[in-house]
Amino acid sequence: MKLRLEQLPGVEFPAASTEQSDEILSPDALRFVVDLERRFGAKRHDLLEARARRQKKLDAGERPTFPPETAQIREDAWTVAPLPTDLLDRRVEITGPTDRKMIINALNSGANIFMADFEDSNTPTWSNLIDGQLNLRDAIRRTIGYEDPKTGRIYKLNQKTAVLLVRPRGWHLPEKHVIVDGQPMSAALFDFGLFFWHNAKELLARGSGPYFYLPKLESYLEARVWNDVFLYAQESLGLKRGTIKATVLIETILASFEMDEVLYELREHSAGLNCGRWDYIFSFIKKFSADPSLIFPDRAQVTMTTHCMRSYSKLLIKICHRREVHAIGGMAAYIPIKNDPVANKLAMDQVRADKEREVTDGNDGTWVAHPGLVALAREVFDKHMPQPNQIARKLDDVKTTAADLLTPVRGDISEVGLRQNIAVGLGYLESWLRGIGCVPLFNLMEDAATAEISRSQLWQWVHHQAHLKDGRVVDLALVGQVMDEELARIHAELGDAQFEASQYPEAASLLRALVQSQTFVEFLTLPAYDRLKSN
Repeated sequence: MKLRLEQLPGVEFPAASTEQSDEILSPDALRFVVDLERRFGAKRHDLLEARARRQKKLDAGERPTFPPETAQIREDAWTVAPLPTDLLDRRVEITGPTDRKMIINALNSGANIFMADFEDSNTPTWSNLIDGQLNLRDAIRRTIGYEDPKTGRIYKLNQKTAVLLVRPRGWHLPEKHVIVDGQPMSAALFDFGLFFWHNAKELLARGSGPYFYLPKLESYLEARVWNDVFLYAQESLGLKRGTIKATVLIETILASFEMDEVLYELREHSAGLNCGRWDYIFSFIKKFSADPSLIFPDRAQVTMTTHCMRSYSKLLIKICHRREVHAIGGMAAYIPIKNDPVANKLAMDQVRADKEREVTDGNDGTWVAHPGLVALAREVFDKHMPQPNQIARKLDDVKTTAADLLTPVRGDISEVGLRQNIAVGLGYLESWLRGIGCVPLFNLMEDAATAEISRSQLWQWVHHQAHLKDGRVVDLALVGQVMDEELARIHAELGDAQFEASQYPEAASLLRALVQSQTFVEFLTLPAYDRLKSN
């Protein structure tokens, strides 16, 4: 590491050097990611400052609309660049973190696409980040293998595997393990840069390419910076323009007003848009957190059949198909319930209905979180979409207004919903603080997005003095009481020794701080990152 730092003045690594980190952080790879940071880091900070200014306007009562300055882009008849062959059929996509066993199982799952996730299902410990990059490198070269230490079972890749896409972290996240010129570098550029440097040419040699998912974008200007990064990265490696393909997750309420513009900015590199439903709900609550007229009911009532969610989904499909690119549906968070056939059938029936809605609405693919749901999703899409995609199906009859996208979801707030939010918040944060960013809770696969919904609803209900349907006010006292009850339940289930060894006390401390904060904390992963005990 010392030699490397001497070669890169102004670069520091607070984390200890290991054999694994030295392997993936080669001198050339390091120079590349540091170069990305020095070229684009300031633009990233400008984007974050623009977000903060926009939030102040929203807090003052401003409401988003379709930008008048880009009306011509929305009206003109342009399309994105043609897609590579291995991205034409995306009917079933599976996502998960980048640990070795998960990568093998996901690539072998029968899904068309595997999105390897450095973001919402990953705790950004140094070991998780470095191991994830090594695991993906090995998977691309088909040298990856895994032996389960408990069972002795050997995992290896099948002959036919899913196409790999990688989701780097969002623009808002820092990478505190790499300090460039006195500041933590962009986590997004770190994740993208390392993966691209090590694997872009290898992927092309194997008949695929460097494909990405881009999270948390709030404007077309944020997409423009990604496009500039792609152009520079391709030029640096001697690759032709348009080699990179990226699907953008439309998972913020503001981005839903600029979907045409996002595709236009990335038109050489675009692989379409995805309906990131869970973060979208969180974004809706967050962006209008100051407005007491936009209080959301229990999470279970905020389904894709509500007016604002359905409007956003149908508009996304219409825009993608007009621009000749894929529209990918949302996540089925359910997981198989092995010990309860009745509950399992109910869950699978709900998944089936959700996927049937997506494909009949016009989506070209969908997401699942568990290999056990791949066959079900494929069956539904095969039935209704025998061709590789349905981009040719234009939704010219869809007319979506700003009012449609901003229509609040009405319903009840129940003690069950309150308790569920607290239980999910505690359970997820405890897991995240242990270094595991994707965890099954209450028969759902939860990641940071669903934890964000839970804590943002708690904040919204408390700070706007919402009422439960039984008339009680949701205040800090009630939230504290229920949290204490949930902690006591967990303590009793785990026992003294296991509870004390867990991260539940720290998770409870963080959740209380997030709910009590007078201002809405933008992302729970930012304060959680500061509390990570492990590198």
